[in-house]
Formats: sequence, C-alpha cells, structure tokens
Amino acid sequence: MGTPFVYGQPIRTISRIEKKKLNCSSATAVLKISHSVWDDFAASVREYLGRLLPSVTFSDMAQTCELSFGLDFKDNKMTFDEILDLPQAISRDSGKKMVVCIDEFQNINEYDDPLAFQRKLRSHWQKHTDVCYCLYGSKRHMLLDIFHNYNMPFYKFGDILFLEKIPKEDWIEFIGRKFSETGKEISRELCGMITDLMKNHPYYTQQLSQQVWFRTATVASAEVVDEAFSDIIGQLSLLFANIIDTLTPRQINFLLAVADGVTNFSSKKVLIKYQLGTSANIKNLKKAATEKDLVDILPGNRIELQDPVFEHWLKHIYRTR
Repeated sequence: MGTPFVYGQPIRTISRIEKKKLNCSSATAVLKISHSVWDDFAASVREYLGRLLPSVTFSDMAQTCELSFGLDFKDNKMTFDEILDLPQAISRDSGKKMVVCIDEFQNINEYDDPLAFQRKLRSHWQKHTDVCYCLYGSKRHMLLDIFHNYNMPFYKFGDILFLEKIPKEDWIEFIGRKFSETGKEISRELCGMITDLMKNHPYYTQQLSQQVWFRTATVASAEVVDEAFSDIIGQLSLLFANIIDTLTPRQINFLLAVADGVTNFSSKKVLIKYQLGTSANIKNLKKAATEKDLVDILPGNRIELQDPVFEHWLKHIYRTR
C-alpha cells in the first residue's frame, strides 16, 4: 500500500529552459485544457499553429499528447508572438474564459535578458481580455520585486494575494482522514502535535505525517511522532550546517533572534544579547537573510524563518553545541 501523503520535493536549483521548449510546453498546455478530444486537439493545432509546421504525437497507453514544431523559432519572429497570443485566440473563438497558471514565476529572472522577456510577455498579456493569468511562486521577496518595483515590466500588473497558512483544524481533519482511509488510527491530539511541530508548513507537515504513518502499524503514539520528527532533523542537519557555514556570526545571531520571536531588533537589550552590533546593522541583516531565502517579511513587518525544521535545529541543536 502506498503512502497517502504526497508532498512536493523543494527545489533550490533552477534549470534554464530554452525559449523553444517554453513555447512548445505553453502551446501544448493551453491546447490540452481547451480540447479534451484528440481529434479536436489535432484540428486546433492545424488551425492555430499550422504555419509553424507542428508535429503532434499521441500515446494510447497514457492518453497523452505531445506537440513539437519543425520551424525554428529564431527563424521566424512571428512564432513567439503567436504562441503568446494562443490563449486569447482560443478563448475568443470558443467563447470560454481561460485561466493560465504559472508556478515559480520568479524564475523568469533566470532567462537571458529577463527584462526584455518580461516586457514581451506583458505587452501581449495585458491585451488578453478573455484570459486571466495567475502568477505565483515560493520566493516572496523575488515576486514582490517583480510586481512592486516601479522599474520592472510587471509593475502593478494585477492584484497581489498573500496566501495564509492552512489552518490547524484543517490539518487535523486531513491527517486523521488519511490515516483512517488506510486502516490506521491517530488521535486529534497527535494530529495537532504534528501540525504544531511543523508550524502548519505544507511540505513538512505532510512529510512528518508520512513518517509517522510509516512507523505506525495500527495506532499512532506520541513516541512515534517524536521519533519521526527527530529523524527528519537528523536527515537535514548536514544541510543546515552547510547553510550556517555561509553566514557571518552576526547573520547567525540575527537568525537566532528571529527564531526566539524577537520583534524589536533595534532595542539596546536585543543588540547586546544577540551581539548584533549597532541598530544600523539591522537593515542589512534583514536584507541578507531575505535574499538567502531564510526568512520571510510578513505583513506588519513581522519576520519569520521560512523553514520550521531549520528553526528548531537552530534553537535546540546549534545553540547547544
């Protein structure tokens, strides 16, 4: 029996995508969601992309399709424009609205000449009256720079929504249901314990739930939760130690202060206790921690460590060395 908990592995490296592959992927995704029947899909390819010499491959086993182009995009300046306008063209002709979702949108800065690329995208997307673009990602500070920086092409492109953490009660219900569906039991108290240990973090809450599920034959116990949590800490300790090695002593002390729940970093008492130097250093320490994706600046100028396991490791393992 497979685990009922499925969570995505966080990726910290970025793979550069060729523009041609991006266009093929975009066109395939848009056509797939707007045409459920293969014949309709193929007909739409011919109608909208026929001039680009497309090749459509179908898989009977997986019932999937792949789209490729025989014409090199660098040989025809119109092809990229046509791909960008494809969602609007299909929505207009079908009379149906479309939502295009792009994950990890901050990676757009990794393309060659990213500003020119962003200007190109906006020049097309802002004219699409029948398409809504949902652009999201995991790097809050990078996304804010894209949409809040006056000098960026996507400045005030649309409304910005900050997603709150999944409520504890929802996690308790979810974890308990997943155990029950697989013939195992876990109390509401232990579901809450798992959620609290991981501070409602989606990836880690599911990972700890999975590790507890693996170790549970019939009924979960607090000892199993503690054991699973300790194992996760142990698995990540080397990674956390490597992160610490890249930081200055004051940057480390700043993270310890954040982990302790400090809010007024410029107070004389805090500066002395955590050896942060002068109050003038705080701005640079915040900036460095944010750019390294170690902390989030939350509404109300609150600061929080992104990784709850790293926070626990800092407070209970690193500090006691």
